[in-house]
Amino acid sequence: MQDIKKNIEEISKEFGELYNSLNIEDKKIKLRELEAKSTDPNLWDDVEKAKNIMQSLADLKNEIEEVEGLKDNILLLKTLINDGGKVEDYIGEVNKTKKLLNKITFSSFLSGEYDFKNAIVSIHAGQGGTEAMDWTSMLLRMYLRFCERKNWQTKILDSTSGEEAGFKSVTFLVEGNYSFGHLKHEAGTHRLVRQSPFNADKLRQTSFSLVEVLPEFEEIDLPDIEIKDEDLDWQFFRASTQGGQNVQKVSTAVRLIHKPTKLIVTAQSERFQEQNRKIALNLLRSKLWAKKQEELSKTKDNLRGEYKPASWGNQIRSYVLHPYKMIKDLRTEKETSNTERFLDGEIDDFIEAQIKML
Repeated sequence: MQDIKKNIEEISKEFGELYNSLNIEDKKIKLRELEAKSTDPNLWDDVEKAKNIMQSLADLKNEIEEVEGLKDNILLLKTLINDGGKVEDYIGEVNKTKKLLNKITFSSFLSGEYDFKNAIVSIHAGQGGTEAMDWTSMLLRMYLRFCERKNWQTKILDSTSGEEAGFKSVTFLVEGNYSFGHLKHEAGTHRLVRQSPFNADKLRQTSFSLVEVLPEFEEIDLPDIEIKDEDLDWQFFRASTQGGQNVQKVSTAVRLIHKPTKLIVTAQSERFQEQNRKIALNLLRSKLWAKKQEELSKTKDNLRGEYKPASWGNQIRSYVLHPYKMIKDLRTEKETSNTERFLDGEIDDFIEAQIKML
């Protein structure tokens, strides 16, 4: 009985320290604002905006209910224990409450300004030729499986296939609460060492892929980033991705060039050109935001006398499949020999370790 009481007191103390940092009252105010917007009779005039509002409403409501539910559970457990009862009646509920507390505690680390946003993930093949393109497809599958386990929706926005295998580059959208916060630290160079399946001698081959992760932005999110019509060069072509006859026969795919910065984005996942135009604008907006952040970071680092650009030298993780099996994160020193499970999307431990370290 004393052990159970001690566990509940520790849970209560830990939750009490956490609760103030969650800003639940502020979130309740935000929830009421979203609920007011959801009742606007003109809400669905803009379908995408309406979907975002309703998704934000559902996510915020769920977050508040989860925290308040945990609070009520802890109070109930303390009352029941103090009133006396069989210890075995409470062990399962205490473990369940502790597990929920750990989940909410981890979520509190996702406090970045845009951590709650959807994520735009791009993977680019680097050194290694066909090997690197195949490696890019392996990383794509790994992240898609990870998102599937999280019950997040994914959509390929653009891709360029390799001549023999894999992808030269691929970009996909992740729609899920705090998906950017979870995935943003995956940005960097991923190195693979294995026996090559593309030559008869099966020589040991090293290849690289670069992962980029950006938050998805709507126009209302970044009022300080202005995109002028005269700065845009729109180009249209037939999509090379799967998508049915309309996608293949009509010039629905979009390439957008931002003249001042020379940034180029493409979108070809949707069946209609207008939908791809909107995706391209959102991609451009995210890239302009990233460019601004990089410039700010460069200025700060130069003031300190140092600056390390995001480049191929920015290796974050090594994946060795031959002559032994080991995946190691070079930032947290976390490693695993279970490479099959990791490449099948079970990467939560590595992601959580990096987030908690910062």
